[in-house]
Amino acid sequence: MKSLSKKIDLPGLGQINPDSGLISIEQSSDNHHYVGKMGVKQILATGDRKVEFIVFEEHTLAFVLSAMGYPAYYPVHQVSMEKPVKAVLMDLDGTSVHSEEFWVWIIQLSIASLIGNPKFELENADIPYVSGHSVSEHLQYCIRKYCPDKTVEEARAYYIEHTRREMNAILEGNGRKDAFVPTPGLKDFLLTLKAHRIKIGLVTSGLYEKAYPEILSAFQNLGMGDPAEFYDAIITAGFLVGKGTPGTLGELSPKPHPWLYAEVARVGLGITFDQRQHVVGIEDSGAGVSSIRLAGFSPIGFTGGNIEESGIKGLCSHYCHDFSEILSVIL
Repeated sequence: MKSLSKKIDLPGLGQINPDSGLISIEQSSDNHHYVGKMGVKQILATGDRKVEFIVFEEHTLAFVLSAMGYPAYYPVHQVSMEKPVKAVLMDLDGTSVHSEEFWVWIIQLSIASLIGNPKFELENADIPYVSGHSVSEHLQYCIRKYCPDKTVEEARAYYIEHTRREMNAILEGNGRKDAFVPTPGLKDFLLTLKAHRIKIGLVTSGLYEKAYPEILSAFQNLGMGDPAEFYDAIITAGFLVGKGTPGTLGELSPKPHPWLYAEVARVGLGITFDQRQHVVGIEDSGAGVSSIRLAGFSPIGFTGGNIEESGIKGLCSHYCHDFSEILSVIL
């Protein structure tokens, strides 16, 4: 495992610079691909080792790992941004609303309950692995590190308990006041997109019961009315499966898999794959950038998340510090 020593041009991925954050490895994690064998020219991995890129002479495959035991391979398509931009796909946590700290706190509470230690605290090194992915992957990571004798199912029960209690408290006005804060400039950014007749899709790996109150709270804060009426499409990870209630697909197919972004564009906004160059996605997490990229869209990285820590900055077409900078890129 080593960092890149020079700029390289790869099929599907384009130019990758030494400071991209990607690392070179000799074999894929599933031991199916080896550099120098069966046409494999190179294998690169993101810094957080969530995605591996198997590079051949004329194409590249992305291997998305899974803490839950269901990894998958995807083709890597060349991406570009062409104007006019017809749609902007936006992440929720960290991009539209500052809430990652709150949800990391909920994960911490869940593990504290699971191990029976109310003083338990996550370490700074845990943060890239407990944000940006699915709830199950966050919990699985913590279990492997802190309590390998426990199960995801046990942890999820505590997660649901803490989430529902805290969300109800927030909706009743008694919860954490700093839980869901709109990102500075969000209102002007969204209204500017509307004025230019650019479609807007909201995308989150969060379950509906936790995600929708977030954006509703932010819109109320901004005086923008009902987000369901404002956005052209909203895609969440759906509803949690549990005893006595039906759930929906979402825990095994979240970011960095491409499906949430692919669905909001193709199904929610009606944009076909051959028009994907007129679509951009905005993300502050490494998993989100991978998801946009694998869906075939041009990712715009947003500072403040874990993109650099995840070693995935090199997959961003642009890397911006605020919404005004993003507008200068897409308009």
